[in-house]
Amino acid sequence: MSIDFLHEKIRKLKNPLILDLSITEELLPPHLMEQEGSFAKAYPRFCSELLEALSGVVPGVRFSFDTFALLGADGLPQLKSLLKRAGELGFYTLLDGPQILSPWAADRAALLLTDDEYPTQGMLISPYIGSDAIRPFVPACAKGDKDLFIVVRSANKSASELQDLLTGKRLVQGAAAELVNRFGESIFTRCNYSRICAVSSAGSVDSLRNLRTQYKHMFILVDGLDYPSGNMKNCSLAFDRYGYGAAISAGPTLTAAWRDAEGATSENYIDHALLAAERLKKNLQRYVTIL
Repeated sequence: MSIDFLHEKIRKLKNPLILDLSITEELLPPHLMEQEGSFAKAYPRFCSELLEALSGVVPGVRFSFDTFALLGADGLPQLKSLLKRAGELGFYTLLDGPQILSPWAADRAALLLTDDEYPTQGMLISPYIGSDAIRPFVPACAKGDKDLFIVVRSANKSASELQDLLTGKRLVQGAAAELVNRFGESIFTRCNYSRICAVSSAGSVDSLRNLRTQYKHMFILVDGLDYPSGNMKNCSLAFDRYGYGAAISAGPTLTAAWRDAEGATSENYIDHALLAAERLKKNLQRYVTIL
């Protein structure tokens, strides 16, 4: 299960895209807002419709715990329901965990990874409070059925203000990568990649190249394809020579593709998401062959 399951889905579909369902209210199709009356009601419907449409097209889906928590009383029950449905549809499920600002928060967040009410196969966290953020998740990974994705280099524009700074002879993001490797170096799957994985930016060529070169057994989730600096040529650096070892998170590039299509309206946003998924797949195939 877990990373092995994701690898098998990528192999079958020849597609490493993870559908990121995080979106701002401004990018939500307007007709959904008009029909449902509020973001809290329209957003879960948006997620559900995309899950049904992209099942069998992309291997995985990514949700944000904090996004649903902020929807109000019905938010977390909606998240549980959507995670369950995603699993039924055959997706690999990844959950961005709640913000971790203390060891206590990490302990609580780690419980979500093993909570049957939140049926997710992987969780994404930031390590920037140190190893206290990572340690509580390791037992679930060591048991062999859960994965942890740790942000090494985030995709946001101001990430360089901290993550690209030199500390001694290495960058701050390099120190984060070494933490990921230290915790994951003995937790391998059948596909020979660790269950403790790195997340890096599609706009950071050096980060992706260094991770793939230095850490042969580290699975990499490439984030930030939706930013102007992200592109498939950069993303290709995260893959091994067989086209494995990585996946690519795609949000508005898929979910809001209708906004960039000539003459499109929000009512056909699903059709444009499907077209965008196929276009991204073909674009990546210019650089990566998945065997």
